[in-house]
Parts: sequence; structure tokens; C-alpha cells
Amino acid sequence: MLSIQGRHALAKLMLPFFFVLAIGLIMLGLTRRPAVDALRMRLADGLSPAYKLLAAPENGIAHIRQTLVGLTDMAGENARLRAENQKLRRWYDVAVAMANENAQLKASLHWIPDNAPNFVSGHALRDAGGLYGRSVLLAVGEGHNIVPGDVALDAAGLLGRVTETGDRTVRILMINDEASRIPVMLTASRGNAIMAGDGSPYPRLIYYAQDNRPVEGERVVTGEQPAPEGRDHGGFAGMPGGLIVGTVHYLRPGSPVVIPEASLDHPDIIRVFNYMNADHTGPDAPGRVRIMPSMPVAPELPFIPFQKPIRGQG
Repeated sequence: MLSIQGRHALAKLMLPFFFVLAIGLIMLGLTRRPAVDALRMRLADGLSPAYKLLAAPENGIAHIRQTLVGLTDMAGENARLRAENQKLRRWYDVAVAMANENAQLKASLHWIPDNAPNFVSGHALRDAGGLYGRSVLLAVGEGHNIVPGDVALDAAGLLGRVTETGDRTVRILMINDEASRIPVMLTASRGNAIMAGDGSPYPRLIYYAQDNRPVEGERVVTGEQPAPEGRDHGGFAGMPGGLIVGTVHYLRPGSPVVIPEASLDHPDIIRVFNYMNADHTGPDAPGRVRIMPSMPVAPELPFIPFQKPIRGQG
């Protein structure tokens, strides 16, 4: 047991001790960056089971809530599903006919298919660590071939790119992080721009041609990004063109943003694609209907009619 004077002296020393410790950790991170990154990913690999256990109750409650909501409207859901089943059956017949015709045309042209990209699927883990404000830790298991620069997508569109890899987990930089810069193409105006994250749910569009501004509601896809010279397979590979990103919206005049198609707030199943040796414009993934969030609309200026001045005034 310490005396009162000893406790006061120890309390006064705690703040300088933690200050010196923080400075030492910062200097260690600057001078031994690879070792610190490897240590952080080893720690993430070790804590991944704990992240799964922490997420299990939340996932279980969400599943129970979805089950209860589904049971309350079973009759209407069944009627809607029967109508959708009839529509899907008609489209399935059309798709089968087009697939047969496509196969015949390819056979007549002796078409050689492109190599499909390799991909690895995993569950997103809630993780607040890392160097970035908007990133997610992905559990992929041992023996993966993921390298920094691989592209991460969910069932709807682009999520981000891999920045760090561990033995069983990888870290993905989301497209709305402040460090994210991705070249994109605007499908309606046929213009090019850079999509820059700023930490908000909606990345900004910058560096577009002033005589070809983005159009409200047009679709945004990734543009062709060649791989930097001198990079090997472990470097940041070129982003393939044609991947779905989102749609254009103006929060205010002159400030276009992108409403992402991917679920950036609560990602679940994520697939990481390696496009290094593949000529492919996007994964054959089943899409999902996304409910558009209520977005703020640019304010309209009031109409002021022109009035001619009366002679003799002013």
C-alpha cells in the first residue's frame, strides 16, 4: 500500500509517462513502418475470432427481427412473390433463347473467352483500427492469394481496394475514405472525372471538364486505370473499367457527388477480385434492388420579374 504522498507523486507522473510513450510509438511507426504494419495485421488476425463473437449477438437479433417482420406480412409477400415468379419465368425463357443464340454465334466465330478474374469471398468484421477513417477488416481465411491493390465489391457495386493483408484477414480502404481517389467515367455525358472520398457517405466528383459537367442521375462506372510502371504483382494494379460505382447527385449547385450502389455503412459479404491477368469488365453478380435514401435537394432561386425604371426616379 502506497502512502498518500506516493499516490500523488504517481498520479503526477502518469501523464508525462503516457505522453512520452505516445511520442515513442509515433516515432517507432515512422522509423519502422513495415514492422509496425506487420504487427498490426498480426494483432488483427488474432482478434478476428473476438470480432466474430462480438458480432454474433447483433447478427442473431437482426435475423430474429427480420423473421418477425416477414411473418407479419406473409400473405402479401406470397402474392408478390408469385407475381415476380411469373415475370422471372418469362424472362428466364428469353434468357435461355438468347444464351443458345449467343452460343451458336460464338461457335460460328470460333470465339475464345477471356480469362475470368480470380476472387475470394469473406465476411466483413467491425474494426475501428488501422490508418484510415473508412476501412473494413475482411475475414478470408488462410491460404488466400490477395495482394494490395485488389478490388473489393459487394453484390451491388464497388466498395474499395485492399491496402493491407494478413494471414487470415485483409484491410479494405472504402471509396468514401479521405485517402481514396478513383478515376471514373460518366455514362450519360461520356465524361471522365475523379471520385474523391471525404469521409461522408457520398464521395465527391472532381477534375471533370467544365464544358461537360456531370448530369443529375447519370450512372457512374470505373474508368480505365493502367497499372503503374515498375510495380510487380504485389503493387497497386490497374483498376478495370466498367465496374458499377453509383449515380450522380447534386447536393448543392456546382457540387456533384456519387450515391454509391454498394452498402458502405453495413457491408456483409465482400468479394475481392484480382484483375491482374484478366480482361473483364465486371463480376457476374446478382444485383439487388436498392432503396434510394432521401437526399437533400439543391435550393431553387426565387424568380424576380424584371421591372422597368420609371422616368423621373433615381
